[in-house]
Amino acid sequence: METPESNRDQSVGSPRSKKGLARGIYLLPNLITTGALFSGFYAIIAAMNDSLVSGAIAVVIAGFLDALDGRIARLTNTQSAFGVQYDSLSDMVAFGVAPAALMFSWVLSDLGKVGWMVAFLYVACAALRLARFNMAPEDKVFFGLASPGAAGILATTIWTWLDNFNQEASLQFSIIISIFIIILALLMVSNVRYYSLKSFNLKGRVPFIYMLIVVFFFVVVAIYPPGVLLLMGTIYVFSGPIQWVIGRIKR
Repeated sequence: METPESNRDQSVGSPRSKKGLARGIYLLPNLITTGALFSGFYAIIAAMNDSLVSGAIAVVIAGFLDALDGRIARLTNTQSAFGVQYDSLSDMVAFGVAPAALMFSWVLSDLGKVGWMVAFLYVACAALRLARFNMAPEDKVFFGLASPGAAGILATTIWTWLDNFNQEASLQFSIIISIFIIILALLMVSNVRYYSLKSFNLKGRVPFIYMLIVVFFFVVVAIYPPGVLLLMGTIYVFSGPIQWVIGRIKR
């Protein structure tokens, strides 16, 4: 997830940041970020070679790694301005360029110029989402769909479809998917509110039932990972607009 690792008032070119960089960087959180970056780059190469399932799985792995690096940095007190910028660049590759490349290789290429324009729209909106997050870090509530969430639902869509259907997607299906990609892109740059997983406190004590819920979650995901993750991602994506509509109705 898009998790800030330090206060954003320390610019990269400031004397303080240069002094911190001269002392070195923290290995553990940046190593995890490198793993996410590698997964995103692998997904791009897989898209170029029509290994779409492998690329989709790589994006999902990048999402889990991205959710870890910020938390580990805070738990181990290894936050740094360098880690913030490195994490943002990694997110652009793994959750901006990689899913767009996978979608273009899967269905968008059938639409010609319209297809690559849709792919570019997604990349541009992911970049704008990350830039806006860097300007105003968010904590318990995201304004706009986070780029890892959008990339995850695109990756699991590819994974689920290719795992169940062998035939090529029709032109009508390609149009439907392109519309869905546009919706995800616009949600990333919208002001629709989404709850952040950072609101969960991993340090404090919780009731024992919470542990059972976590175990049940892993069991359910293990039954059929692509379908379960796609269902969870879809529920999360539409939770924001549904809450917005309910709020408008109440007002």
